[in-house]
Amino acid sequence: MNVFTIAEIGINHNGSLEIAKKLIDLANFSGFDGVKFQKRTNELVYTPEKLAAPRKSPWGATYGQYRAAIEFGQEEFEEIDRHCRSQGISWSASAWDPVSLTFLEQFDLGWHKLASALIGNTELLRRTADYGRPTYISTGMCRLEDIDRAVAIFERAGCRYTLMHCNSAYPAAAKDLNLRTIGTLRERYDCPVGYSGHENSLAPTLAAVALGATAIERHITLDKTMYGSDQAASVNPVGCIKLIEYVRELEVALGDGVKRITPEEEQTRERLGVRTACALSAT
Repeated sequence: MNVFTIAEIGINHNGSLEIAKKLIDLANFSGFDGVKFQKRTNELVYTPEKLAAPRKSPWGATYGQYRAAIEFGQEEFEEIDRHCRSQGISWSASAWDPVSLTFLEQFDLGWHKLASALIGNTELLRRTADYGRPTYISTGMCRLEDIDRAVAIFERAGCRYTLMHCNSAYPAAAKDLNLRTIGTLRERYDCPVGYSGHENSLAPTLAAVALGATAIERHITLDKTMYGSDQAASVNPVGCIKLIEYVRELEVALGDGVKRITPEEEQTRERLGVRTACALSAT
């Protein structure tokens, strides 16, 4: 089974539908299987104090002004849905609150995504699991007991899920990635485990595939220097193309683990005049 590759657009569109569509096109051209956005009802997710807090941005001086400017609504998501379908690429979004989850359900998405910051939101987890769509659950900033509770909710609902190993620093340092946790999670929960990466390089994501990740997710950007907290930890257009190329090559290279002599090796052995073990034992 091929690794499912997700291009996390998130909020890197900066509230521009034009940029969002360019990012969808980039993901599709690069060969990603799906793209993912984020959806919030700001008044439910953030306190009034947080929304009133200072935040210098191109759209104003408060965090609330910034959040309002980059949040897509009905018209934008209808166009995203239309554009993704026309490109033949699947899409989803991380719902940060129950209202946003209900909003997204109108688009009959093939999968859901739960962000690391929400794994403690029991109500949101239950509602997501009740919809029964395959769900990717990020595990950054989480203790094992946090993951235990989330897994129990999805198990009770009979909803298929994939845990996504993750370090939630932006960007994450290589020394903090702890990729062997992929195996730890797989053994503990006996479920598919993927990897959501925020590092600056491509190598750890490829290592995650080699360690058995069934899905990978990387933030993508048109330009790392664009405004936004996620841009620096995102993969640029050249990196997107390379990443998917390397992932697909690695999938082939990993093989099935059965030791055999390939036809090309047979030709090499014949050319070198190497005798088989049976021939050697007969002499």
